[in-house]
Amino acid sequence: MDEHPRGGRHYPRSTGEFQSWFATDADCLDYLAWLRWPQGFVCPRCQNPSGWAVAGGAYKCASCLRHTAVTADTLFDRRRTPLTVWFAACWQFATAKDGISALGLQRTLEIGSYQTAWAMLHRLRSVLVRPVRVASSKRLVPLWQVSGARIRNPHPSWELKRIEYDNDHYQSDLLP
Repeated sequence: MDEHPRGGRHYPRSTGEFQSWFATDADCLDYLAWLRWPQGFVCPRCQNPSGWAVAGGAYKCASCLRHTAVTADTLFDRRRTPLTVWFAACWQFATAKDGISALGLQRTLEIGSYQTAWAMLHRLRSVLVRPVRVASSKRLVPLWQVSGARIRNPHPSWELKRIEYDNDHYQSDLLP
């Protein structure tokens, strides 16, 4: 296969295609192994490119004998829910136009508990956040102060604006 996955070729295009690609946990593990090591297994500790598959979706390095799970250091690490359910949750998460709630995910995938569905969505959403955030140079200022209105007791639900000061000029945007 190619070194980098391509949409339409390496990702399913429809729900039916998705279900045929990822029918078992073994199919999911094979796909994850290919995404992680497109050119074949490489040990994360010693960078040795030789090893063999062992039980449970792991590989053993031929040099340092370290066991490395395909799911290690991924979204699916230390999971108890089957990979087929995880992949279906990812599919639902990615294809839902208006987002998906934990209750909706629980009902759609017939997950046993709401807490499991919530934890899955929490992990999925946490992947979308950049790991290193830059501290904002902006500060929060009440909108009524920016507009110049002289109001003694503004209503507490009034929106705040994020203001960035730059050489006596400011740029602002409403908070989401």
